[in-house]
Amino acid sequence: MNMNLPADVSKIINILESNGHEAYAVGGCVRDCILGKVPHDWDITTSALPETVKSYFDRTFDTGIEHGTVTVLLHGVGYEVTTYRVDGKYEDGRHPKEVTFTASLEEDLKRRDFTINAMAYNDSKGLVDLFGGKEDLEAGIIRAVGNPTERFTEDALRMLRALRFSAQLGFEIEPETYKAICELAPTLDRISAERIQVEMVKLVTSDHPERLREVYNTGLSKVFFPELNVMMECEQNNKHHMYTVGEHAIKAMELSPADKVIRLTMMLHDVAKPACKTTDDKGQNHFKMHPVKGAEMARDVLRRLKFDNDTTDKVCNLVKNHDDRPEINERNVRRMIIRVGKENFEDLLAVKRADTLAQSMYHRDEKLAYIDELEQMYKSIIAAGDCLKIKDLQINGKDLIDMGVPQGQRIGEILKAVFDEVVDNPKLNNRDYLLNRVKDMLQ
Repeated sequence: MNMNLPADVSKIINILESNGHEAYAVGGCVRDCILGKVPHDWDITTSALPETVKSYFDRTFDTGIEHGTVTVLLHGVGYEVTTYRVDGKYEDGRHPKEVTFTASLEEDLKRRDFTINAMAYNDSKGLVDLFGGKEDLEAGIIRAVGNPTERFTEDALRMLRALRFSAQLGFEIEPETYKAICELAPTLDRISAERIQVEMVKLVTSDHPERLREVYNTGLSKVFFPELNVMMECEQNNKHHMYTVGEHAIKAMELSPADKVIRLTMMLHDVAKPACKTTDDKGQNHFKMHPVKGAEMARDVLRRLKFDNDTTDKVCNLVKNHDDRPEINERNVRRMIIRVGKENFEDLLAVKRADTLAQSMYHRDEKLAYIDELEQMYKSIIAAGDCLKIKDLQINGKDLIDMGVPQGQRIGEILKAVFDEVVDNPKLNNRDYLLNRVKDMLQ
């Protein structure tokens, strides 16, 4: 089989080979090529020691030299070149205690996680596939290299990676590999929140976000996202619903665009339903105030997984507002845009649509028509350039100081009062009118 290696990758391999070493493209880039995808980055593995690799190239960086990795810079692009290695004992289920270099490609490939990630290629030897990775790729299977229990004991994150790859590629997990994940799931508690977050974002934004269900089925969610377990086990006896809270969230993820903020919102939008659940005398469930409590609970989950503040704030804002259904008129919708933020409103519309489509058929057409109407009103308000922020007012704090208002919170109070009037009637956002209005207020 012939893979078209980029010129720079071939060049690095050729330089190493012509100096008497072995070198191959390895791992994800080989997998992606066989799948017909364009690899994000190219990793190279070699029998040459790191210091030796550095001696052949002008520009290199020690990115992980203690693990045998040197980054070679060619034409402004970095290529990781890593010496064949055997990992020593993993004492903490995270990091090998020491790394031993080896002259054997086979030893290096044996320590990798899944067969589809354990293939190597160069132009002189072709594809080196010692564990049936190509067959597993063609059959759509995620299988651990060698003994799955050993692989997952070395690095517990690999269990979540298996589910993430299955979500990204739409592959099934081979039964022995799956069984080992279920048995070893509790050991994920050794893994840092940051590493878990990276895998979860890839899973949630993949083409198969429903594989989140397997994070629950395998027992992994118990370690870092126990709220999911509660959601999966919470029934909704309510005419608006036909799924458990967890299944509804998964359906909503499948029906929403593959955007990080929107998918995380769909995952968490009803996280507080189990905590807010009440049952009336007809046996119907109600979930009063779940969006407000949901925003708090979502913040806990996202903080636990060390998400950045921007992502966390956006998701919590959408969770808090996902169920708002004001009667549609300009004033209400303007206030809604101000509450949610103009920059988040289109996300909110996507959230509302996905939420509705993941509910029962009860009044579905009316609910969707309402969202369409809300969108039309939003667009016309934006097109009209209505004042939606205090700084969109035709007067500012400096004008008030010039009129003799003392600096301090009084200025904020006056601007807020004027802003409220303008939100109700945008025509009033006229400099002369507003200056006179403030004069009246100061009388």
